[in-house]
Amino acid sequence: MKNINKRNFKAIFSPRSIAVIGASPREESVGRALFSNILFSGYSGIVYPVNLKARGILGVRTYRSVWDIPDSVDLAVIIVPNNHVPNVIEECGEKGVRGAIIITAGFKEMGEKGAELEKSVVEISKKYSISLIGPNCLGIQHQDPKISLNATFASRKLKPGNIAFISQSGALGVAALEYARNNNIGLSKFVSIGNKADITENDLLLAFKDDPHTDVILMYIEDLSDPKGFIELAHEITGSVSHNKPILAIKSGRTVEGAKAALSHTGALGSSDEAYDSLFDQSGVLRVETIEELFNYALAFASQPLPRGNRIGIVTNAGGFGIIATDVAVRNGLKLAEFEEKTTDRLKKCLYESVTINNPLDIIGDAKKEQYTDALDSILADKNVDGAILISTPPPMISLKNIITSVSDVILKHSKPVMACCMGVTDISDSLKILDEKKIPHYQFPEAAARSLANLSNYAQWLNRIRTEVVKFDISQLEREKVKDLINRAKKENRNFLPEPEAHEILRAYGFPTLKYGLVQTEKECCSFAENIGYPVALKVVSPDIVHKIDIGGVIINIKNREELVKGYNTILKTVKTKKPMADLWGIFVQQMAEKGKETIIGMNRDAHFGAMLMFGLGGVYVEALKDVTFRIAPIRELSAYNMIQNIRGYKLLAGVRGEKPSDIEIIAECLQRLSQLVTDFEDIVELDINPFIVNEEGEGGNVVDARILIKL
Repeated sequence: MKNINKRNFKAIFSPRSIAVIGASPREESVGRALFSNILFSGYSGIVYPVNLKARGILGVRTYRSVWDIPDSVDLAVIIVPNNHVPNVIEECGEKGVRGAIIITAGFKEMGEKGAELEKSVVEISKKYSISLIGPNCLGIQHQDPKISLNATFASRKLKPGNIAFISQSGALGVAALEYARNNNIGLSKFVSIGNKADITENDLLLAFKDDPHTDVILMYIEDLSDPKGFIELAHEITGSVSHNKPILAIKSGRTVEGAKAALSHTGALGSSDEAYDSLFDQSGVLRVETIEELFNYALAFASQPLPRGNRIGIVTNAGGFGIIATDVAVRNGLKLAEFEEKTTDRLKKCLYESVTINNPLDIIGDAKKEQYTDALDSILADKNVDGAILISTPPPMISLKNIITSVSDVILKHSKPVMACCMGVTDISDSLKILDEKKIPHYQFPEAAARSLANLSNYAQWLNRIRTEVVKFDISQLEREKVKDLINRAKKENRNFLPEPEAHEILRAYGFPTLKYGLVQTEKECCSFAENIGYPVALKVVSPDIVHKIDIGGVIINIKNREELVKGYNTILKTVKTKKPMADLWGIFVQQMAEKGKETIIGMNRDAHFGAMLMFGLGGVYVEALKDVTFRIAPIRELSAYNMIQNIRGYKLLAGVRGEKPSDIEIIAECLQRLSQLVTDFEDIVELDINPFIVNEEGEGGNVVDARILIKL
């Protein structure tokens, strides 16, 4: 993996000794809370409080400096004023400390002065090979009973589990830990990374990839330090067939305060949030909206097998809840299984006569444990069923605990995922405890159960997808020097916009299908060229000062003869001189008209953080209004090209509706991959639009109709 090196986390996650520098005897202080948490969490090593003035804290002798500690120290947890941190790190380095967690805030999050202070801390830590978590963070937890470390100032340590959690926000980390504790959810490790001055999310992902105690990774992300590295690493972690680990992430900042000024449709439609969606799609990361969803889905992944498909059965004693579960399941990509005949026959024998055998299966309100057990066992034994949702809301006279005890054994007998939803008018905590002990995920409402099962199914589809690589087109068939020359010429002329003739030349050099075209300067040249390529033709004004030609009347299409051509040629010249009198007019672009087909858009916008973002959607003048587009970060794999096409809402129009023949999906996918290679080879290209790209019927190809390219100067 590029740019990602394995870090030695032993000093941070498994330290034999810890110095809490800034531990405090003052109640309600961070230094007191953190030292107390380490001391009383069952930590297996030795903890030393460091404080200049106090003699002791919580009955433990203090030390004035890390230098005064008589033994070696593996990890320093630092809670001192920010301007003292560089000196503390220097002392830690001289002492031989190998890991540090800087809780202190007041660094780059506070502006330029804080950023300089943070930079000096990092430089000192690198000099002594100290690995840093933070600054401006909550700390870490390691739940392994052999370590039992709670080096955070959050209130309480969690029980051990197989879920790791990386949080960029300390405040959200506190809330998440409290939610996990209140819902009896176990963690393997928790890390608050804060400013990520040294250790980043990618470093931690690499560590958790090989962690035998971690099976699911949760993340709260505000930004990524290395998006390309994240894609490569997450793709490997989530996509490993033999030992995959699901990654679920909350990414804050979905809304955009204002559209950025852009000269292309791709630039106007693309945003940081679209980039993150693309990044997660390409790397197999499941994006969620809330902490509740994060843990709901994590519970399912941490305890249940992945389904073989998306066909489910629903068992309920309340018809309304069964309908709700069905609606949510179907909206999220699941299908109701069709039961085998032998399953239906068995259900008829074991259920009340009044029960109608359907899916969802309503076993009626007063069903007892026998009906639940037989129904669930029958459905899970059905080869057409890949997973199930069990909903139980029994009346007071029927014991939910007896039902859960009985069905738990049935669930464990089958290697299929089951989500439980339990509700009752009495205390059901004993029933939920049984489910926890059996590691069966349970939810308060059926919507959460259905979404959790859907996420298992979606991830299973990702895991079992067709594996493809980035296609590299034969370099001997690409005219790279021509592209280089065109870009360099524009730079020498100090212009960042490449008008249509240059844009078409670049695309043709990389194998895109283009129509016959030419640039003319006179009416006579226009007539001669049009008659040479054949009518009908289109005319377009060409000027480095005119980007949106249609807006000023600079385009006339479907010209069928010489008379229309002469009229159109002169109309464009007159219109342009009136509306853009100062424009540098290069001439008129004469282009063969494309055959009738579907209008699509293929584009690219180079994001400062993510690099080249490719875009695909239905094209034409309404593309920005409809916003039916998908994005991927270049370079893309072959499968990503097809996913970009299939994931737009209007894909059915391309696949063929109401007797229409399907469009040529292959040529779109090929052009997306050619664009991926073009913009990867030439980073000077910052925006590119092909709108429209006319795609013909299946097997008939397509054509670039209109193109514009922006480069950086």
